[in-house]
This record gives sequence, C-alpha cells and structure tokens, in this order.
Amino acid sequence: MKYLVTAAILILCWSGYSGPRLSSGEPKLLASLRPYVNEVAQEVDRVAPERKAVLDEIVARIAAQLETGKMAQLTFICTHNSRRSHMSQIWAQTAAYYYGLSRVQAFSGGTEATACNCRTIAAMRRVGLEIQDATQGDNPLYLVRYADDREPIRAYSKLYNADSNPKRGFIALMTCSAADKKCPVVQGAIARYAIHYADPRLCDDTPTETAAYNERCREIAREMFYIMSGVRRRTPIP
Repeated sequence: MKYLVTAAILILCWSGYSGPRLSSGEPKLLASLRPYVNEVAQEVDRVAPERKAVLDEIVARIAAQLETGKMAQLTFICTHNSRRSHMSQIWAQTAAYYYGLSRVQAFSGGTEATACNCRTIAAMRRVGLEIQDATQGDNPLYLVRYADDREPIRAYSKLYNADSNPKRGFIALMTCSAADKKCPVVQGAIARYAIHYADPRLCDDTPTETAAYNERCREIAREMFYIMSGVRRRTPIP
C-alpha cells in the first residue's frame, strides 16, 4: 500500500498539481463567500500570459518584502477610490487570508476623494461578502466582512496618502490609467506597478451595468488570487 501512495504522490508532483490552498490552516471564510472564492481559486491559470508578466513582478516584490521579516503593505490607487481600487483591496486582503499570508495588508486610495460607489458595493454583495452600511452621507463608510475571525475592511473613499493608509514602505498598484498618468511618482512607495482595469462606470445606468460590474469583480478577484497564490509558493508555510 505504501508503494501505491508514494507513486500517487510522485504522479501529482510530476503533473504540476497543487491543491486549491497552500497554507497550513483552514480559513474561516464566510459561508456565503466560499463557493465564489473556491471557483476563483481554481481559475488562476486563466490569467493571460501578458498579465502574468507584471503580476509575477508583484509576486516577487511581495515575497521579497516578506523574506525580510517586514509587512507587505499594498495600496491600490485609482482616481476616485470608488470602484476598481476598492475591489482590488478587498480581493487582495481576502486572497491573502485564504492563502495564510498574515503579513500582507491591503489598502486603497485615490488621487481624489469622492465616495465608494453603491454599484461597487452591490457587486461585492452579490458574490457573498457581508457589507454593513455603517454611515450615511456623501462619502459613506461600509464595513466589508470576508471571514468570521477577521475585522471587517473599512471601505470609503479617501486619498491614497490618507491617515488610515501607510505613508512609506508600501507597494503602489495603479488600477486605472488616469491615476497612473496623474501620479507618476507615488511618494513613500518602495515600488510602483500599473495594473489597469477597464472602468465599469462606463456601463452605469445601462442594460449591461450589472454584467460589467460582475465581470470586473471576477477579473480582479482572479488576479489577486493569482498574486497571493504565487506569494504563498515562495513563502515558507508557518
């Protein structure tokens, strides 16, 4: 029997197989979120080769930061901090948790402060995240929960260098071309990468609005899981 087990292990290794998770403990993801996350985690091989080139650079930078014993802080930057940057932050933090990367922290901000768009919140609710409307007003605060044993993410629009975000030593990730052009140098960042996503805002108040937000949500989730799974493979399991 032991020879059969050994043979099976060797076959899996030769075939390049890796399970859905590479961390040592089971995450306590919200039950409502698990089906979506499990699907996304199986889709990371669908990331296009040209996207993998820049994402692999980000993987290497995060892994290098963790190897020094420091936190890896990621700030996702968009113009208004209303759609793509929030999706990126939420999925990056969820993926880091899923792969047991406790020293990865995700933040978001804009070159301007407006509001986290209600369509962004609706899209994230549709996939199983629990989101509480904590405040009202022009720039409401949403509490986004992805796991039973983690504090919720505080989602609201703010500048990328706001008090709640890191001021130095962070990795800047530009999620839109406009912010990328407007902010060629991100003060305090140790590295800067452009990972532009198409703006779902272009479909607001049209018949394709829901589909556009769902598509962007899935694309960003897939790429954040690609990044964090790559970091996990480079980082010793605690």
